[in-house]
Amino acid sequence: MADEDPFQWLEDVTGDAALDWVRARNAETLDELTSGERFARLRDGIREVLDADDRVPYIRRRGDHFYNFWQDAAHPRGLWRRTTLEEYRKDAPEWELLLDVDALAEAEGENWVWQGAAVLRPDYRIGLVELSRGGADASVVREFDLDRRAFVEDGYRLPEAKSRVGWINEDLIYVGTDFGEGSLTTSGYPRVIKEWRRGTPLSAATTVYEGKPEDVSVFAHHDPTPGFERDFVGRSLDFYRVEKYLRTAERLVRIEVPEDANTSVHREWLLIRLRSPWEVNAREYAAGTLLAARFDDYLAGSRELTVLFEPDAHTSLEDYVWTRNHLLLSTLSDVRSELHVLSPGEGWRREPLAGSSEFGVAEIIGTDPEHSDEYLLSTSGFTEPPTLKYGHVREEVETLKSSPARFDAEDITVDQFFATSPDGTQIPYFVVRPRAAGGPALLTGYGGFEVSNLPGYSGVTGRGWLARGGTYVLANIRGGGEYGPGWHTQAIKENRYRVYEDFAAVAADLVDRGITTADRLGIQGGSNGGLLMGVMLTRYPELFGAIVCQVPLLDMRRYHLLLAGASWMAEYGDPDDPGEWDFISRYSPYQNVHSGGKYPPTLFMTSTRDDRVHPAHARKMVAKMLEQGHDVRYYENIEGGHGGAADNEQLARKWALLFEFLWERLSA
Repeated sequence: MADEDPFQWLEDVTGDAALDWVRARNAETLDELTSGERFARLRDGIREVLDADDRVPYIRRRGDHFYNFWQDAAHPRGLWRRTTLEEYRKDAPEWELLLDVDALAEAEGENWVWQGAAVLRPDYRIGLVELSRGGADASVVREFDLDRRAFVEDGYRLPEAKSRVGWINEDLIYVGTDFGEGSLTTSGYPRVIKEWRRGTPLSAATTVYEGKPEDVSVFAHHDPTPGFERDFVGRSLDFYRVEKYLRTAERLVRIEVPEDANTSVHREWLLIRLRSPWEVNAREYAAGTLLAARFDDYLAGSRELTVLFEPDAHTSLEDYVWTRNHLLLSTLSDVRSELHVLSPGEGWRREPLAGSSEFGVAEIIGTDPEHSDEYLLSTSGFTEPPTLKYGHVREEVETLKSSPARFDAEDITVDQFFATSPDGTQIPYFVVRPRAAGGPALLTGYGGFEVSNLPGYSGVTGRGWLARGGTYVLANIRGGGEYGPGWHTQAIKENRYRVYEDFAAVAADLVDRGITTADRLGIQGGSNGGLLMGVMLTRYPELFGAIVCQVPLLDMRRYHLLLAGASWMAEYGDPDDPGEWDFISRYSPYQNVHSGGKYPPTLFMTSTRDDRVHPAHARKMVAKMLEQGHDVRYYENIEGGHGGAADNEQLARKWALLFEFLWERLSA
């Protein structure tokens, strides 16, 4: 393979030659884009948005406290802190500081990035804190005493790895990590789950479950709900298929549902969300349906199922979450949020939950499923700043916090249009623009992994693009989840081309409607959306005036051999299978960029510390395009992981580079 790919040496992430090449390209790009005063004003304006003290500090209940992780100019790495509801209601709440990540990073000489914490129920006194170097997916794990606000000296600790950890009780945890040879899957995730008892070495941990090397990963979970204590283990066969078991003292009991169905258990209830049609007791349930059954009865063989949600041509299930006594549903109707309350009983009573907005998102971000029917509701829209509300089911909703506007939206309009893809499918997209829009247009999309691209407020985009007179466009192409699982499965593997046809159809529709012109239309996307940008570059270059491609997959011949790439073969296919490489090879950007092609100016951006999508995808593409003489530039942030930035300073620079490049190229 090395003979076929002259730039494979750039896959050596931290090799001297590769990093010398990165530094040289970075210097060229920074010299081109950052030397003017406009860039500095843009970067500083974005940084103000990111660091604003009056942002909504989003919270999550754990026991008697509400927890928040906060980053600002004085604390770029962040503060883990908590407060009470009574304090949070105040304009200036008093926070109890648990962990200062900046102080920890300075004391230890490490570029720590917060990755979260698993806190033991029900007293929430100890937690397993995860910290990564530079924002990578791999992290170290350390036990933390929340009462003492300090790490436990002789507590649980794991070295850097893509670990999975979870509490069973104060003296026992589940752990999946790099135990040595054979303990990881080909995707680089844990293949073995063990029980690890406090005070014993990791080498003494007892294996409780093993997956296969070709699986994506294995998992384990303990539910401590009083009266419903249960343990679950399982394996992810690929990105969408799972085998899940109830773990009892005697044996593992398979939860017999389709492998691609999602299951969850709350108290006596089992919920099953289908990704493909399923026939049970002579009745077929459609993909996207949510079903309920009594858990113990189901495991005993009963197949008495209740339909809680059934999709139609316009409506899909986006999310669902339990309170103590109710199930809250978030649905999408032509990509517009609706909220519902379902109450278990003879008929599962259903009623609306207030909070939806016409062109925005209403999202349940927290509940207290063990003790109460409270919920936290976040709402926002393209021109509607975020608001956090607090309520209990069937009671009045209280506004806790609202963010002030970050840009003047008084003369900005929001419209939804539909483009027609070549196969006749109607593709929705949103257009956000000043009434007197005179600037270029920026189109973005994702189109993969059943991830929905929803309307929402972005002070960064508002200040960096809309306030300057630019038009912003969000495309809801297939591959996502905006219309349920079918919207996704229509566009995987051999049908991947539909993602790209949909996006190109939106671009063409924008021109046909007179919203923009091809030479003033820029596009931007990251990760799977970076692959989308690469395909637009190589297959539809005439539709665009400039392209920004971030943390992308591009070399689809080798993607499954790089970092976590093997875990995505259920989405794209297996390049080592000649039949599947046949359809992958038709769009793989790295294999389809040619010296004779005429491509729009392009900026590739990635991160050295991205251990999910290998930075070599972008490195090799740029090296090849430079050799071929194309108009291309490159920027690789040393930190940041798959997000491309480890703190707000880096994030502001990243967005400013993106906006400056596009504005300069599209306004000429």
